[in-house]
Amino acid sequence: MKILVCISKTPDTTAKIAFTDNNTKFAPDGVQWIINPYDEWYALVRAIELKEKDASTAIHLVTVGAADAEPIIRKALALGGDEAIRVNADSHDSFYIASQIAEVAKQGGYDLVFTGKETIDYNGSSIGGMVAELLDLPYVSLATKFELNGITATITREIEGGEEVCEVSLPVAVSCQKGMAEARIPNMRLM
Repeated sequence: MKILVCISKTPDTTAKIAFTDNNTKFAPDGVQWIINPYDEWYALVRAIELKEKDASTAIHLVTVGAADAEPIIRKALALGGDEAIRVNADSHDSFYIASQIAEVAKQGGYDLVFTGKETIDYNGSSIGGMVAELLDLPYVSLATKFELNGITATITREIEGGEEVCEVSLPVAVSCQKGMAEARIPNMRLM
């Protein structure tokens, strides 16, 4: 099985943010960048848990952004990713990001595409759905549980007022949130 996990670089929520040009432009100097927590704690860690059950599973990471994203890629590899792809492009337009991720996914023939439910910087939650549409894949958003049963997946997702359980054939795209997995500590040798 091949799993593509989409990761993004976001400012640490404890970072002191500064602005320049009469408070109209974000100043990234001195900001600590991290893997978006929904991408790391739920999407990536759930992929790692699936790999622990089936050693033949390959976890590929993809991020769209400049070379300054390398530290988050190293951390994701240290957590358990097997390979990483960085698309060298500006990462401010959601549709463009989704298009770049979809191109990577088309070339890889992935069984699962995991994203976090949203990013903590802009609270954007559109990438997963756009990637699924561009790849013509079924899409399950706000997933809290994921069980693999051969070539189908049983996915529990949060809906208004409760939960919904879906059974979907692979390949599928899933946006992951709290409940999907337990956070892990990275292997420091790769950091």
